[in-house]
Amino acid sequence: MPYDRSTLYVIGDAQSSVNNPITQQYSAFFIGLVVEQDTGLIVDAGCSSTIPLTSEFVKSIFIGCSVLDVDAVSEEIRRRYHGSSQKALIVAFKDASKKFKSTRSGREEREQPTSGSV
Repeated sequence: MPYDRSTLYVIGDAQSSVNNPITQQYSAFFIGLVVEQDTGLIVDAGCSSTIPLTSEFVKSIFIGCSVLDVDAVSEEIRRRYHGSSQKALIVAFKDASKKFKSTRSGREEREQPTSGSV
């Protein structure tokens, strides 16, 4: 799927429980989000998982949500995702949100005119 040039890709990661198959396979849990840089709207998502259905289901939670709305998305995860990686999914999302905010604030600083410039 081609992505618009106005999108950003951010990854969030977290530790999952030791007995979790995802941890055994990948050593960590992570999500990747394709986000519209101006609005924060999530247009695509994926996660480390051992079952393809997990990745597809996680994608259905994130697409159409804002990467900036941590509380609402975290609540949606609690309501809908009842796998052993639930807490790791929330932590990874918060990490991705933080990275998006950092990237966005860095971009805004670069776009601001400096004093003395026309």
